[in-house]
Amino acid sequence: MNKGLQRIYMLPYALWIVLFVVAPIALVLYYSFFDITGHFTFSNYKSFFSSTYLTLTISSFWYALLITFFALLVSYPTAYLLTKTKHKQLWLLLIIIPSWINLLLKTYAFIGLMGLYGPLNAFLEAIGIGKQQILFTDFSFVFVSVYIFIPFMILPIFNALDKLNPALIDASRDLGASSWTTFRRVIWPLTLNGVKSGVQVVFIPALSLFMITRLIAGNKVITLGTAIEQQFLVTQNWGMGSTIAVFLILFMFIVMVITGGSDKGASVNEKNK
Repeated sequence: MNKGLQRIYMLPYALWIVLFVVAPIALVLYYSFFDITGHFTFSNYKSFFSSTYLTLTISSFWYALLITFFALLVSYPTAYLLTKTKHKQLWLLLIIIPSWINLLLKTYAFIGLMGLYGPLNAFLEAIGIGKQQILFTDFSFVFVSVYIFIPFMILPIFNALDKLNPALIDASRDLGASSWTTFRRVIWPLTLNGVKSGVQVVFIPALSLFMITRLIAGNKVITLGTAIEQQFLVTQNWGMGSTIAVFLILFMFIVMVITGGSDKGASVNEKNK
């Protein structure tokens, strides 16, 4: 294929990137230099480094870390078991299907399940514990978020485990390594890129959650995403909202750089494709 034809084929992709990636980021950066009255200022950036927004940032990272940790804790063994099952693609599909359901519908389903008169409280009352305030707590927020993100964590880990060269595991066992040593020295390092990809697709969106914080946590959990929503829709301070968005984009970029990596440990067949 000649270079001229290749450039023509790249044109729609480049146009898409400019219109829907570069231009929105440029607009956000532009509005971040204006106050609520429309005057040019650097005060938004000064305000972001105040105690309020620094606390908000730390809180957002803390919840994102919790969500990512528990999602990984559930997803890794699940993905490992999936690679050992007979109909692994079917089971993987059944895990992924819930991610096709609208996020708002799933959120309202959990409101019904965790409400004071929902089946979860009915069960607690039946076993003698009594009704508990499950909704509008940190637990409910983290639990629902983990449930929503689990399929996105499982998929890259499953792909990394599924293409892992089994000869490496056999060699480890032939050399007398225990199951734990094989996992720690062979399986985990060679599937780390899958874990990093899973961390990317969970941690980054978890930083900017706002709908779940409102519906499940009752605004008791405030994240960077919630702050952006409030600045744009409640206070109408587009400048401050854009400033928070600029830092959120910067944090996302840093996370992507940290969790980036190249594939390794693939089977011979995968490498020859």
